Amino acid sequence: MSTAPSASTAPTPDPRSALESGRPQPTLGPELIPGTPFAQAVDRVGDGGDPDVEADLLLNLMTDAEQLALLHGNVPFWQGRRSIMHDGYNHFPYPAGANARLGVPGIHFIDGPRGVVVGSATAFPVSMARGATWDPDLEERIGRAIGEEVRASGGNFFGGVCINLPRHPAWGRVQETYSDQSVLLGAMGAALTRGVSAHAIACVKHFALNSMENARFDVDVHCDPETLHEDFLPHFRDCVRAGAGSLMCAYNRVNGHWASASKELLTEVLREEWGFTGFTISDFIWAIRDAEASLEAGLDVETPFAQLRAEHLPDALATGKVSRDAVRASGRRLLRTLLDHYAHRSEECPPTTVIANDEHHALAREAAVRSMVLLRNEAVAGAPALPLDPGSLRSLAVIGRLADTQNLGDHGSSNVHAHQVTPLAGLRAALPESQVVHDNGSDPARAAARAAESDAAVVVVGYTAAEEGEWVNGRIYARDDLMQLYPKPHTADEQAVLDEMMARLEAAAGKSEIGGDRTDLHLPQEDIALIRAVAAAQPRTVVIIVAAGAVLMEEWFESAPAVVMGWYSGMEGGHALADLLLGTENFSGRMPYAIPRSVDDLPDFRADATEVVYDRWYGQRLLAHKGVQALIPLGQGLSYTTFALTGLDVVVSEGRVRASTTVRNTGERAGTATVQLYATRLDGDRAGQRELIGFTQASLSPGQSATASIAASLRPLSRWDSRERDLLLPAGNVRFEAAQFWGDSDAVSSTTLI
Repeated sequence: MSTAPSASTAPTPDPRSALESGRPQPTLGPELIPGTPFAQAVDRVGDGGDPDVEADLLLNLMTDAEQLALLHGNVPFWQGRRSIMHDGYNHFPYPAGANARLGVPGIHFIDGPRGVVVGSATAFPVSMARGATWDPDLEERIGRAIGEEVRASGGNFFGGVCINLPRHPAWGRVQETYSDQSVLLGAMGAALTRGVSAHAIACVKHFALNSMENARFDVDVHCDPETLHEDFLPHFRDCVRAGAGSLMCAYNRVNGHWASASKELLTEVLREEWGFTGFTISDFIWAIRDAEASLEAGLDVETPFAQLRAEHLPDALATGKVSRDAVRASGRRLLRTLLDHYAHRSEECPPTTVIANDEHHALAREAAVRSMVLLRNEAVAGAPALPLDPGSLRSLAVIGRLADTQNLGDHGSSNVHAHQVTPLAGLRAALPESQVVHDNGSDPARAAARAAESDAAVVVVGYTAAEEGEWVNGRIYARDDLMQLYPKPHTADEQAVLDEMMARLEAAAGKSEIGGDRTDLHLPQEDIALIRAVAAAQPRTVVIIVAAGAVLMEEWFESAPAVVMGWYSGMEGGHALADLLLGTENFSGRMPYAIPRSVDDLPDFRADATEVVYDRWYGQRLLAHKGVQALIPLGQGLSYTTFALTGLDVVVSEGRVRASTTVRNTGERAGTATVQLYATRLDGDRAGQRELIGFTQASLSPGQSATASIAASLRPLSRWDSRERDLLLPAGNVRFEAAQFWGDSDAVSSTTLI
């Protein structure tokens, strides 16, 4: 693993040749060099100058070749390809759009979203777990920590605000996003954007309709304008409004056009409708299929290396295939965003000691505690199975292949290199006076016997990067159509890199693949057998599910008295789990999506599809449309206390609503209530369709009451008007409900004419 360059100095060039060392050699670090034209322009912007004017002045100082070089990575393609083979992915920032002569730092890309991929940084719970907190304030704090670590790791650009809406839980990268609800997606993505932006440019991805993994290089996603603008784009708009400096395009086609060359998305929607002033980048290596078309459509920077654009745009500009105006427009957007960022970012560069420091470890533990969802907690011997009493717990059996496995999530582009506190380690640390035994669960009968000999059993089951995650399948990259995207090797060294790549692909033939879309939404059969065996032997059995997307569990759910959605819970997950199971902390996580009872209650999904239609029928909305009950509805989660809502006051004005209800802790322990606001039209073609429009939280002591106020937009009830090219809000009667989950029978409601 390469060492990340210092945040305050340019990297030291490797004395060997770039291709021999394998490591990219950026010409400039991410920090400002005083006295350069770029640094002087930053000062003027900081004093109130116009960043667009200053960007144009910088462009005027550049040659044609320098302007074109802003529009792609700074590392030559074959050099970068060898680096990935030898060093791995993103072990140091990837530079693009730099100009050393003028002091333009360009972007120094570091991936996410569960933390900083470069170096050994803090590994937070995956985004879907953080979505289960329903807490944008916590997510903004996580964003600030990530931003500090990005900058301290030599980056100025964080490519980890992933907000794609998962239409189906089989999507391999579902762990990288927050929910299948646009309102929750937008709120959490906007919070991460705000937090990161103090130290790094926040990049939102993947624009748009990217929620299939295995087919991402092929699939054409068809989506009608109404569904696109009402369901699949609003959360991107929320992040733009929150100050995102960049958006990354998707690999897939959208309505017949590659997302990298979609003028509709990149220009008409993003810039003309939403007023976005930042810049766009490509997804890596295989997103741009046509260098000229992507530029004319509004795709600004090809990442991560100098590839198609470096090879084709010089001739295209000389022959008029691309316009000089398009080149300058993309360069201007990059430069003005860099100028604005450097003029307004935090003045103090965090030291490298901020990376994975004690404060960030504590934040990761807090996030893990807040994210885990108690799905079931039935009585055992007259009392709830959880919490376990550490004072009387003499022995505990911790069972399962995942109980003591490093399992932070997938091993693709979001891979954070950190050591994890496993469930076994966390429980042993929390129970120093108890006998905590471990069984890997390979023999259910043996595991059941150990559970029977203990006071309680914790069974850890679920997935790893092998079952769900980014599709790390190098063989597909040798497809003829994708090989055409690689520059032709011009030297013997470059040819050697290509030869090595092909040799590696040949050697991988026949080996099992890693990650990708899930082929089965149930737990592995061996996990189900283990749960049943242990639960039959030990009445106080707690099942911990490690996963990101919905897991079908109808066939075993009632076998165990307690079930917890534990997620990929980050580096402090084992400590957080112990905090919750032993009652040191209270469960407050709520499901960010519904868990169905059957695969028949989900949209169709074919991992190898070349065409697919995205309609509005997915998730909780589809279950309601089909008239079937979820196993776990959207927003549901149990606690060690209970809450009650009383009364609902609603004020509607100018497309917004402010709703207030009284929430009371009716139990005997302190806890956090998540109050969700739903709206249902009572007339028109969508009468009876309940939609999540807002939420808030209240932390209460036993018996305490508080007013929970929710300010929300009515945009989820709006309809897309193609003539106005905007979402318009039809008048009509709407029932508003303050609830603790979708369909809560104890919800309080109020009907209002909007």
